[in-house]
Amino acid sequence: MTDDMIERATRMIGGLSAVHALGQVVAVSGGLVDVAGFPDFVRLGDRVRILSTGAQTRGEAIHLSAGRVRILPEGGADGVSIGDRVRLDPPQSLCPHDDWIGRVIDPDGRPLDIRPLLPGKVARPVRANPPSPYQRRPMGARIGTGFAVLNTLLPIARGQRLGLFAGSGVGKSTLLADLARTVEADVIVIALVGERGREVREFIDVVLGPEGMKRSVVVAATSDRAPQVRRRCAWTATAVAEHFRDTGRHVLLLVDSVTRFAEAHRELAVASGEVAGLRGFPASTGATIAALCERAGPGTTDTGDITAIYTVLVAGSDMEEPVADMLRGVLDGHIVLDRTIAERGRFPAIDLLRSVSRCLPGVATDAENQAIAEARGHLGAHDRSELMIQSGLYTAGSDPKLDQAIAVKPALEKFLALKEGKGIPASFAALKQVLGSASGGRRPS
Repeated sequence: MTDDMIERATRMIGGLSAVHALGQVVAVSGGLVDVAGFPDFVRLGDRVRILSTGAQTRGEAIHLSAGRVRILPEGGADGVSIGDRVRLDPPQSLCPHDDWIGRVIDPDGRPLDIRPLLPGKVARPVRANPPSPYQRRPMGARIGTGFAVLNTLLPIARGQRLGLFAGSGVGKSTLLADLARTVEADVIVIALVGERGREVREFIDVVLGPEGMKRSVVVAATSDRAPQVRRRCAWTATAVAEHFRDTGRHVLLLVDSVTRFAEAHRELAVASGEVAGLRGFPASTGATIAALCERAGPGTTDTGDITAIYTVLVAGSDMEEPVADMLRGVLDGHIVLDRTIAERGRFPAIDLLRSVSRCLPGVATDAENQAIAEARGHLGAHDRSELMIQSGLYTAGSDPKLDQAIAVKPALEKFLALKEGKGIPASFAALKQVLGSASGGRRPS
């Protein structure tokens, strides 16, 4: 054992305490537990343990009143009885370390992959404030992604925050795993919020694979966990990303998904007495999502950056549903995956005309911006007349611009599915070659 490991183990043991504040269960109703006898310094969000006969149940303080604290147990209130003792746990903090890279942890920083895992030397809060907006750098240069479309038409800049909007089964998880393997970043932090238990292991072993895990930290809270655990999953992943950012590294943060994060917050907010609003989401949902996303982004002069991609599950491609609408307002762009495109067999199934990257036009040269505008123009012209083209009502030669769009459409479709591992210049060279096929007036038959 190295000196560093001994020091970290010593700090972990030194943080244990033999003295705890105790309360007592006085009421149990609807899965909530009321506790009396706690000291006045108990705060919202504090963690407790309900010491029932033969078992311990973790819980979180979600409502405070004079002389009472309302607790939401993580494993339900079954087995809890009047008079059970309740122990107040120390304030929650996280101690990330470089040894966490390549590991799978839960929202409390405990290993899920069975192997032992020591905390780092420096504790940091799970819920932290973002860097000062005045001290933050602007977004940096484009980063390579391994996908031609994301290298050119929808670029991702260092420190950018993007939303990935998709329905179920459209290739969202596969795209995230590909980005984890190919994006130019020092460390990848992945939050699997409310994921199905079967798919966590499959995502790590099959979809992400050993190559992706080499530089990744995965934080997972499955769908059967309590809402406070699922919500804390996104906060913990962000705190881990902040740790590596503060060491000067470029971090790619992937949160899958903000929808399940918002749903977990809704459960907690309603249980604490907050009134549900739009489609069942309470008023605090928007502020909670914004607070999470603002922690990512460019760092200050002496730190690295967090480039973040947040996924949103949209039913029926409804971009106006509450979580999607809240998230679009705080991000630097959004990528929309379309089921119709996926069913045609094109991956990634990005609907370019409904997607936007707000780092443009600043991160591209004049010539590159011109190529981007030309490609979007061709796709837009074809999209506006697609029904007429498919029904055979369009006559070649009626509209020269539409003729060019029809001529270049097959090549553009192939380009949108192109995996380009040679970098951004090679992707733009491929795009210019595609656009060149539209010149010369090729006419559809």
